[in-house]
Amino acid sequence: MAKKRRYLTATMPDGYVKTIGPTSAPLTHYWRIVAVLANGRTEVFWGHAKSFREADGKRAALGEAARQRGWVRHSFEIVELTATDHQP
Repeated sequence: MAKKRRYLTATMPDGYVKTIGPTSAPLTHYWRIVAVLANGRTEVFWGHAKSFREADGKRAALGEAARQRGWVRHSFEIVELTATDHQP
């Protein structure tokens, strides 16, 4: 029997909403890095993970990424995904 496909939704603290799907992947968390460059421009990197621990593991590489890319500052956020059977 095929796995049930569902839509996953992440709502960030600033109100941004990201919908993923339809998917049958066992994803539970969404992570986002918002980086500010020296020229004032913003870069956003995001992804999803199968656990909080996996998502939080992205934090370890932030220091090196900031140095390599010349970020002035950055924020890292993780939120839990909510699943629905229909597209929000």
